[in-house]
Amino acid sequence: MAQAITTQPHMASPGDIFALMKPRVMSLVIFTALVGMLVSPMDSHPVLMLISLLAIAAGAGASGAINQWYERDIDAQMERTANRPLPRGLVHPDEALSLGLIISGMSVLVLYFTGGAMAAGMLLFTIFFYGYVYTVWLKRSTTQNIVIGGAAGAFPPVIGWLAAGGDIGLSPVILFLIIFAWTPPHFWALALVRNDDYTRVGVPMLPVVHGFKATKDQIFVYALIVGVVGMVPSFIGMSSYAYLALSAVLGLRFVMLSWTVWRSADDDMQSPMALFRFSILYLFLIFLGLGLDAAIAPYWTGF
Repeated sequence: MAQAITTQPHMASPGDIFALMKPRVMSLVIFTALVGMLVSPMDSHPVLMLISLLAIAAGAGASGAINQWYERDIDAQMERTANRPLPRGLVHPDEALSLGLIISGMSVLVLYFTGGAMAAGMLLFTIFFYGYVYTVWLKRSTTQNIVIGGAAGAFPPVIGWLAAGGDIGLSPVILFLIIFAWTPPHFWALALVRNDDYTRVGVPMLPVVHGFKATKDQIFVYALIVGVVGMVPSFIGMSSYAYLALSAVLGLRFVMLSWTVWRSADDDMQSPMALFRFSILYLFLIFLGLGLDAAIAPYWTGF
């Protein structure tokens, strides 16, 4: 049964506030932004880079708070999100919105002084894109919500690159495309498993509107794109052949799991969940490989 939104007076704890900022998403943002810094020219001072990284994380958390403020009505009706602070009445909606807006402004201001105007501008745009374009406009209006909205999650490594002293060029664009291509199959796999939830609240995720077959087709197509884009850094001199081998193996596994989903029955929830879980590991290892490759590149050649 759907859980009603409660708004009785409650003193929010630090844990409630932290949960409001989507710590899992923040951890991904921190990691990918850090890798963006590592593979950049890194003309900035390490202390400034650390402060910049914290500002990027704070901006991501702030946009997460704004997202949860706006989506508190549907969060209360979905099994996956019903225990978030707002549906449970642990944080007042006005507090959530105020927190999101204040931290957004502070994070952009700090990044302006530590990472430069371009990085700060990109962070501001990312917060706006996730908090308004995706959350308010796209999510409840189109099946392409996660495709277009996925750009918000793909910006952090670009922001990290800019904050560390890099300029816009092919390399940060490739970092963006790796996450941008990865996002649809990652979330559509979850949408197959949580289809009843999305149907109940009227969010037009791809399986809700076009069915499982069309969703599985799209997952497989995007998996092929993921496999190719993941190897591109080695072809443009951004990473070594060791990374190329890693990305090829990971990409092949991603495609194989997507093929299994494509062939699976509609009542098979294990296959899409296996893809969903591996996709998280995939992105982590891809960016870990890029980061390690950049860190050790000065000490070895020929690979």
